[in-house]
Amino acid sequence: MCGIAGCYQQRDGFALAEVMSDRIAHRGPDADQVYAFDEGDVRAFLAHRRLSIIDLSAAADQPFSKRGLTICYNGELYNYKELRAELSKSGVHFRTRSDTEVVLEAWRRWGPDALRRFRGMFAFAMLDEDSGSLYLARDPLGIKPLYFLRRQGGVIFASELKALVAAVGPELRTEPGALIASMLYYWLPEQRCAIDGVDKLPPGSWAEFRPDGSSRHETYWRVADVAAEAAAGPPADLRQVIEESVAAHLVADVGVSTFLSGGLDSSLVTVLAKQLDPGIDSYTITFRAQDQKLEAMPDDAIYARKLARQFGIDLHEIEIAPDVVELLPRIVDNLDEPIGDPAAINTLLMCDTARDAGVKVLLSGMGADELFGGYRKHLACVMGAQYQRLPGVLRNGVVGPAVRRLPVTVNGRGLRYARWAKRFETFANLPEEEAFRRSYTMYDADQLAGLISPDLEPYVGKLLAEHSDIYHDNALDDHVNRMCLADSRMFLPGLNLTYTDRASMAASTEVRTPFVDPVVARAAFSIPGSAKIHRRVGKLALKRAAEEWLPKEIIYRPKASFSAPLRAWVRNDLRELVDDVLLRGELVGSGFLRQSAVQQIVDNERSGREDYSKQIWQLLTLETWTRHMRSLGVTITSG
Repeated sequence: MCGIAGCYQQRDGFALAEVMSDRIAHRGPDADQVYAFDEGDVRAFLAHRRLSIIDLSAAADQPFSKRGLTICYNGELYNYKELRAELSKSGVHFRTRSDTEVVLEAWRRWGPDALRRFRGMFAFAMLDEDSGSLYLARDPLGIKPLYFLRRQGGVIFASELKALVAAVGPELRTEPGALIASMLYYWLPEQRCAIDGVDKLPPGSWAEFRPDGSSRHETYWRVADVAAEAAAGPPADLRQVIEESVAAHLVADVGVSTFLSGGLDSSLVTVLAKQLDPGIDSYTITFRAQDQKLEAMPDDAIYARKLARQFGIDLHEIEIAPDVVELLPRIVDNLDEPIGDPAAINTLLMCDTARDAGVKVLLSGMGADELFGGYRKHLACVMGAQYQRLPGVLRNGVVGPAVRRLPVTVNGRGLRYARWAKRFETFANLPEEEAFRRSYTMYDADQLAGLISPDLEPYVGKLLAEHSDIYHDNALDDHVNRMCLADSRMFLPGLNLTYTDRASMAASTEVRTPFVDPVVARAAFSIPGSAKIHRRVGKLALKRAAEEWLPKEIIYRPKASFSAPLRAWVRNDLRELVDDVLLRGELVGSGFLRQSAVQQIVDNERSGREDYSKQIWQLLTLETWTRHMRSLGVTITSG
């Protein structure tokens, strides 16, 4: 795992590459280098920051050049040994034991077709010095990031947006539609970037930039196509597929640890890893008792301890009680774009602790909920479709009004079921796609439009149309799998993989996700939705597969979120910051946000009438991000 950056056909390329490399130094503290190629009409400068995981020798440092190809690579190729053996049989001579050299030689042999052969997570740049072309490529499911900006007839690129901002910030401006998207989702879809003109290379795609200024972009893997093919075939053997994926993700020349929340997904990954590596250890988080009470959070650490004792796993516990006022600017900077999910704080602090203990690689259970129907929203939408069969007079005249009158806190204790019921009532009567969107977004269309400047209201309709287009872009005839597919295209790369990459790499650690894997994804969509959600039980197919290895107490325990005690933070720790930074901030002052609407959200939260802690946290992160961008010379646009 590493950080990459570079400039192609830029007059000031070397200086920009150095600036970008310095800005992402946290991604690779073990080695760094800038490679320069300036011949004829081609100018290319590739920068690399290395976190050594496979082949720790200096011979594997990057950028790596060999016989006219130079690669700048971020990621891990889990099947590199098999590909190396195949290439060796055809006469390729290798001078390192690295997966980097395998990627380079596979590209030389098969060109972009090599990408379909790779099993791993990656984003890389490949300079073909003979043709003068620069290629960018990204893994199938978007685990590793890659931002690029067309400039001066060429392109500059980097693993993180902050590197581009550090290099050319005064040339940039914010994109209002993306900022509004961050308010709707509390993260940004892959199709949008908070900085105008900057693109994210889409998952499963590659691009070529040529010396004459022309370019092309191709898709080599599309999850919607894979899902349709899988759904038309026989169900996969989940036990075999998941066991093989965990084994593949253990490939490393350094020690590997795991995250262990005590839930199904992390427990399954941990126990399978333990079978293959008896010395593996794990990290879990706990919260202050008073924070858990207000948030109505279950104590997940109880289950993590039980599993660790049963399987003889060394478990390290980390209490999450951060100074959130001090931590807020750091996490906003780490996340690159305005992402309002506090779970990133958990990942950052766990990775900080693991890195202090000398750990470089951790396995995570992320991705199972998206692929196997494990989120509460999936079950809620299925229940909503059933709820619509009740008479309208009962739904709209009795149940709805009663739920809307419920408070969300009483005497300092959070009422979790009241929060869930109020949330359910907001989307249970809606059509499928609209219900799914509303089940996990922050506002409905009218609420969002009422929060922003009237001049910005047209963006709302565009964002809702984009969600609808993506949701309906499939050939599936299965409600549950349509939701899973939408999550794998939006929620997974836009939020979970993004914050995991940024938070872990900020601590110079690598997080691997065995469920976020092309083979596992294909297997997941071979399972019908009725086997994923059945009789109020979510993720059932995965749970039944897990019975091979895990106790039922872990498998069938109530669903718990990987989150943070937001209500306690918003009510207590962040109260002054909300008043001084958000309510009197730049977004309100510029008219981007309507002051009265923001004030109403804060008042409703503090009174206990509604749970708006997530909305307030998101707006606070957006305000902090906006101020930070302005300090770096970026123009803040509000219309």
